[in-house]
Amino acid sequence: MTWTVLVDRTACLGCGVCLGYAPQTFAQDDSGQAVLQESPTDSLDQVQLAVQACPTGALRLVTAEPGADEKE
Repeated sequence: MTWTVLVDRTACLGCGVCLGYAPQTFAQDDSGQAVLQESPTDSLDQVQLAVQACPTGALRLVTAEPGADEKE
């Protein structure tokens, strides 16, 4: 399964909760808002916890099964 996280920068307050749950996936930019690390290494479980813990709902986990977008 592949996954990524979408960050709604208009909703992100920069509180850093996501960094506490998945520090190898999230960072903060110069304005303090959440951004994704270039090569995230946290487990999917850690990332899911970070997404769920976001107090503003600024994070959304998007998953896909390999080959799911291929046409038959």
